[in-house]
This record gives sequence, structure tokens and C-alpha cells, in this order.
Amino acid sequence: MITTRRTFLGLTAAVAASGVTPAFASCRDGATLYIGTYTSAGGSGIGLASYDAASGVITSNGVLTGVQEPSFLILAPSGRFLYAVNEQTDGGVTAVAVDAPGKLRVLNRQSTGGSAPCHLALVAGGKYLLSANYGSGDVAVHPVKVDGRLGARTDLVKHVGASPHAHQVVEDPAGRYILSVDLGTDTVYTSTIAPPGKLTEVAQAKLKPGAGPRHLVFHPNGRYVYVANELDSTVVPCGYSDGRLTPGTPLPTVPAGSPQNYPGEVIVSPDGKFVYVTNRGHNSIAVFAVESGGAVLRLVATPSCGGDWPRHCAIDPTGRLLLVSNQRSNSITTFHRNQQTGTLTPASSFSTPSPVCTLG
Repeated sequence: MITTRRTFLGLTAAVAASGVTPAFASCRDGATLYIGTYTSAGGSGIGLASYDAASGVITSNGVLTGVQEPSFLILAPSGRFLYAVNEQTDGGVTAVAVDAPGKLRVLNRQSTGGSAPCHLALVAGGKYLLSANYGSGDVAVHPVKVDGRLGARTDLVKHVGASPHAHQVVEDPAGRYILSVDLGTDTVYTSTIAPPGKLTEVAQAKLKPGAGPRHLVFHPNGRYVYVANELDSTVVPCGYSDGRLTPGTPLPTVPAGSPQNYPGEVIVSPDGKFVYVTNRGHNSIAVFAVESGGAVLRLVATPSCGGDWPRHCAIDPTGRLLLVSNQRSNSITTFHRNQQTGTLTPASSFSTPSPVCTLG
């Protein structure tokens, strides 16, 4: 459950998951938006909405009920299936059919074999769905059937170390390796996957002790990775080659003297020129310029997120709009994004219960 996750390592009760490329579907009223929520904190399931890419205005189109704690969502490359974690003590993953843009139907649910799954990845050309179990610190594998349903779990790999808390799984751009980010062991694990859905670890990258790596994102050129550390409020540029990370120098995501802060999501612009990190506590978006071909980050601004506790953010396919999920203020804020400077200008705000992920 969310309370269990956020009491980890002495975080206060005030503390409440990209490697995933957003996939947007067109519909009559605009682009379709799916909203991940906590049903234990006011959400009713997977939120459905549409938005106008020019104005940033979001319009509600209802909700898919019957899916518990869908705090992270991922869309199949075909756009025909949607997958959600069930971030509960008895963790699960739910498969959903997308019968038409904004028209959803639950297919089935499978147990992850762990607790509090908080992130998903479709790997090996969509053959397998991987989930990161935050509470139990392991990664589960489920085969994906032709009809979009999930088969029985084929693997469950526990991270080794003190207090493992798997927070993200992502496939590298070449589709060769899977990276698992663990906040508790301060480690990024690299694995391969092979039929019938078994993971084999091939490398580990250690981050600074106590940093709490949460999420990472690849630069479009595939040679660099940016890791957001939740517990020491930094982002680390890393070199990447053949499944192995080489961490560089950590950079603060907020100005000196800022209140206690916990980075949430890290994303990179489609052109690779800017990196954005959500700051929970400082309630801002850190804007980094990417330099030296991806090797160097430079903090250029930390504008307000337009709400409270920005857990997640995403850029629309045009590259001109940034969507920020503000968990505690029950709002999604949209920003116009200057593609030359990376700067953000508030566009619109949309009220919705407990938004923690947007997938469009």
C-alpha cells in the first residue's frame, strides 16, 4: 500500500513510479488520456479524459472502475491493450482491452507474487510484462497472450541487499537488456530475458549509498542514462554501453536551501535537448539542459509545478506540452514547452482525484 511504501527508510507520513514512451490516441474530442490513481485516496479506477494539444485543456470522459490502485499504466505498442499495476499488499497486474480510444474493458488480473507493484515494462517486443514490486523488492514476469490477457507468472526475481525496494523496470532502446532500479539497495540491476520468461542478471551499477534511485530515462541516442534519486534529491548522468551503467556526478534537482524534497519522475524531451524532473516537496519541475551530446546536465530553472506533490510528468507527441500529475492537490497541470529553451509556461489545470500517472 502507499503508506507502507512511503514510510520506508524513515520518510515521514507526509511522503506519499520513464523509461516508457507515452502513446497518444486520437479521438473526436482530442487526444485520449488515461489517468492512474490511488483508489484508496479518492480515485475510482483508471481515469479517462481527452485533451487539446494546442490549449492544454483536459476534459473528463469518465472512469474505468473495478481496477484497484492503478498507480502506473502502460500501453501496448499496438494501442489495443492497456496494463495497470494494482499497488496493494497482495500486488497484481491488470490487463485491459482498448476497444476504441477511451473505451476500456478489463480482461484479467494476475498476481505479481509480491507487494506494492509500482511500475511496468513491456519487453521483448511486447511478449512479456514486467512489474517492479516496491514492497517486496522483486521483479515479476508475466507472458502476454495474443488476445492481450496476461498468463501466469513465469519468474519472480528478488533484489539482493538491505531493504530492497524495486521502483522501476525499463528495457534499453536496443531491446537487449532490462534495467531494474532499486531505491532500497541503491542499485540498478541489468538483466536479460529468455523464453519461457526467465530473467538472468548480467550486471549491477551502484549509486551513492542512501541516494535512493527511483527512476531512470535513456537519452534518445542510447549512450546516456539519467537516474533520479528520491532520497538525496539528485539526478545522476550515467554513461551506458552493453547493459552497463557508469554513474557520473550527482546534481541537485532544487536550489540550495530548499525544503526537503523527493524527486518523482525523470523524462527527456524527444529531441534529447532537455531533461525534466518532478520535485515533490519543492513542488517544482527541474529543467536541465542536456550538453556534450548527452554526457552533461545543467540546471536552468525550477518553475512551480502548479500544484502539490508532482509525482509524474509526461510530454505529448508534439513535444510542445508537458503534463504534470499533482497527487496531493488532486490536479493535472499542463504546460506549454518551448522546444528551443526548454522553458515551461502554465497552460491549464484539471481537477481529478489522486492523479499519480498520465498516459496518453
